[in-house]
Amino acid sequence: MTDLPYIVDAHHHLWDLQACEHTWLAEKGVVRFFGDPARIQKNYHVEDLKDDFGALPVRKSVHIQVGVEPADSLTETQWLQTQADQFGLPSAIIAFCDLTRDSAARDLEAHAQHTAVRGVRQIIGRSAEEDRKTGTSALLSDPRFERGLRWLAARDMSFDLQLTPPLMQDAAKLFAQLPDLKVALCHCGSLSQFDRDSLAEWKSGLHLLAELPNVMCKVSGFGMFNPAWTQDSVAPLVHRVIEIFGPSRIAFGSNFPVDKLYASYEDTIGTYLEISAPYSIEERDMMFRSVAEAFYQI
Repeated sequence: MTDLPYIVDAHHHLWDLQACEHTWLAEKGVVRFFGDPARIQKNYHVEDLKDDFGALPVRKSVHIQVGVEPADSLTETQWLQTQADQFGLPSAIIAFCDLTRDSAARDLEAHAQHTAVRGVRQIIGRSAEEDRKTGTSALLSDPRFERGLRWLAARDMSFDLQLTPPLMQDAAKLFAQLPDLKVALCHCGSLSQFDRDSLAEWKSGLHLLAELPNVMCKVSGFGMFNPAWTQDSVAPLVHRVIEIFGPSRIAFGSNFPVDKLYASYEDTIGTYLEISAPYSIEERDMMFRSVAEAFYQI
């Protein structure tokens, strides 16, 4: 299916409903911004992920925190480390830490005791509706959050940035003040509206973030924002992101099992492989392997 030596999945999730409390996975009949999660409200372990790989040569992977209750965030990391030790995946763990807490420095130290931990994700924006409920978009103007990001940089840990296009301008201003912090933009910035003005806002925000040399972009998660996505519908978006960031700052991820609601693993990554066909083998190897390896130190 590919001429690449192997692939790194730069963005996926795992969970065990007995190991940690995941409120969103326990709530029945609650539709989220990405749709009805009913079909994935069950354990998803490394064995399940490997089964989903199919014939694709995925050799390394990056786990992104998945919304456990805050009190269980260290337990999630501990469980993931046992999976990595036993099964060889995930290769890197991006944990949850509330960076606004006065205890954040100690919390980061606790996470860092686990050898696969590389950084943190604290979601800033999911969708306008959910952000109104959670208030997470206010993080960008919270001095405690900036303090926590500086603690993160001091530990040589990275930050996975999930937000929506209207927040990109403020995010670029904040992260411009943190040149020593490695930042991975999740899901190409979570574009969910595809009218002319929304596309223009998204492109403008991408350019602002791409001007920061410490920021790379992960191509993933299209199913969350357009369940009926096709190769034709996402190819122009993928090409635009690659044009803006360049292949040396792009990493592809599956966002499984969330995107499993809309397509198989082989169809998801296979589509990205087809879209990337016009690029050189060296550029494709960067985007499907070496960028993620370097960024997440795996």
